[in-house]
Amino acid sequence: MSSKPIVDPNSVYSRAEAAHVLGVSLTTLKQLIRAGHLTVSRPEGIRRVFIKGASILEMLDRTMLPATAAATQTTFVPQAIGASK
Repeated sequence: MSSKPIVDPNSVYSRAEAAHVLGVSLTTLKQLIRAGHLTVSRPEGIRRVFIKGASILEMLDRTMLPATAAATQTTFVPQAIGASK
């Protein structure tokens, strides 16, 4: 069993690294950036985008669901195969 990576607020991450620590695809990470959920830096003349760990943690804090909402979204009630509705 592997453990999840820890996000260091003082570290700088590439898009691929940020996607990995968040457990999302690179496409989803790009959508988060475009939507303004993550703050990125791009020095002039450089194609690469840099994301501070603090930005990742701030996004997670801002978008955290209340405990009751999170519980209702993850509830799974199995039904017997062939059971009528």
